[in-house]
Amino acid sequence: MIPLQEPRKPHPFSLFNLGFRPFFLFGALAALLLIGHWLGALVTGWTTPYFQAGLWWHSHEMLFGFSLAIISGFLLTAVRNWTNVQTPYGWTLAGIFAVWLLCRILPFIPAIPDTLIALFNIGFPLLVALGIGVPIVRAGNYRNLVFLVALLGFTLAAVLIHLQLLGITTNTLQGGLHLALYLVVLIIVVIGGRVIPFFTERGIGDVSCTRYSTLEKVIIPLTLVWLLSQLLLPGPLAAAISLTLAALQIIRLYGWYQPAIWQHPLLWILHCGYSFIMLGFALLGLAQLGFINQSIALHAFAVGGIGSLTLGMMARVSLGHTGRPLKVTRLICLAFLMMLVSAVLRVCALWLPLAYIPTLHVAGTFWIMAWLLFLLHYSPILIRPRADGLWG
Repeated sequence: MIPLQEPRKPHPFSLFNLGFRPFFLFGALAALLLIGHWLGALVTGWTTPYFQAGLWWHSHEMLFGFSLAIISGFLLTAVRNWTNVQTPYGWTLAGIFAVWLLCRILPFIPAIPDTLIALFNIGFPLLVALGIGVPIVRAGNYRNLVFLVALLGFTLAAVLIHLQLLGITTNTLQGGLHLALYLVVLIIVVIGGRVIPFFTERGIGDVSCTRYSTLEKVIIPLTLVWLLSQLLLPGPLAAAISLTLAALQIIRLYGWYQPAIWQHPLLWILHCGYSFIMLGFALLGLAQLGFINQSIALHAFAVGGIGSLTLGMMARVSLGHTGRPLKVTRLICLAFLMMLVSAVLRVCALWLPLAYIPTLHVAGTFWIMAWLLFLLHYSPILIRPRADGLWG
């Protein structure tokens, strides 16, 4: 174990010093490449030998290839701070990352057995769960076992998906994809409640965000009930829970809001991103009542909520955990704006007086450009050692 703040001689290559480094760097690259490939597939009708349908590959990879990568990098970093126990680093971290990378590559190799592809994809969230579970249990930090449960939920989602892809079941894939998406939303509700008001107070200074104690006690259990209702009891009850959560998110955001956030890009991107989570709950409720297409709600969660919040969190965490000032360049501000434009276009694609497929291409192009700008600025930061000479 390395003392958590041990000064050491900097090494030019620090990619595997801490979990956020490889998973943020290659998660951002995956976000760019996966959507680029998907836009091409919309034109060519491309599919994969293993995933059978391009849409299945797209949905799976945006959840397990992109979203879970960022969540893994965040948790493998945050749990170290929460427990004061070292999380995987060095060759151990490189091994976990290699499994994630193989999950992205193996489906493109025809000679690879389907069973092996499935085992790698099912095994990755288990490795991350082990990586955070040992420090949590050692430190008695049981408050954060919720994230261990969420990772086990990702494992179950992967099992459901790959059982159908292997031909063992006939109707479990969509349920697995929905479970994975709703688990990401649950994690955002948990982490967002901790970090967005905290970052707002620290970023502005001399302000205090309002946290409604009763709401905070209710909102996470209710989100878990919501997740189960979406999978087991879709219909009016699930719609009512979705709309209730949308209302609670509005109250939550109102308590966190400070007018001064608009002077701080690292703050307004988080507030805007969380607004899409609120919108996703509202749209999902309307979809379940038959008013709109469910895809609109799912993409409000995915592009608006997950896309904006991951971009904003990665921008801040990458600076804070490499000993750099919490200031972003104009190019990163532009990346934030491009992500929001992408989200608005994708959510509104069915309603705009424009052709649907070209609108998806424009939205996807804004998404790609946002991540390209992130990579151009943050790749050196994620690879090089901390600016203050500390380990991490």
